[in-house]
Amino acid sequence: MKWFNHTLIAGAACAVISPPHVAACVAGATAPDWMEYLAKAGGRHIKHRGPTHIFTHWLIAALAFSFVWDYHGIVSAFAWGGVSHILTDALTVSGVPFAPDSDRRFHLFGGRFRTGDPIEYAIAALVVIACIGLSHLTGGSGFAPFFYDWGGLYHEGLIDGAEWKANRFRLI
Repeated sequence: MKWFNHTLIAGAACAVISPPHVAACVAGATAPDWMEYLAKAGGRHIKHRGPTHIFTHWLIAALAFSFVWDYHGIVSAFAWGGVSHILTDALTVSGVPFAPDSDRRFHLFGGRFRTGDPIEYAIAALVVIACIGLSHLTGGSGFAPFFYDWGGLYHEGLIDGAEWKANRFRLI
């Protein structure tokens, strides 16, 4: 998958669960790829979707930081972003390694998609729409820095009528 879709999927999923951690999750969603670039810049040649894309490593890291120790959930969000990257790459034809000693690739839904195909963008759009729907179903009353409830702010007396009128139809 392309980075754009990795960031959309991870960011949307994280926004439903913990909006303050979206930036860390999005950084983790691109981490397996930029870790390859760092290794190559350091003189170590590794192939794409190789050692940085091992599913079990990312899953163990995410579980360990979620349940053992983490500083304000930042590293946990980063690791779960990496898991989302691996799972979305598992949808592609080339797949990802499941474990470090495995000679087989891990595929979801048969690995039918190619990177850059229109279906990749459709999958990302469906995930984003599903996350928006889930957020609205669960109330979505958490921290959402870019989506203001102008009517609620007006009724609480935090803004005046002129500000409410000027912003009532603005989504962001």
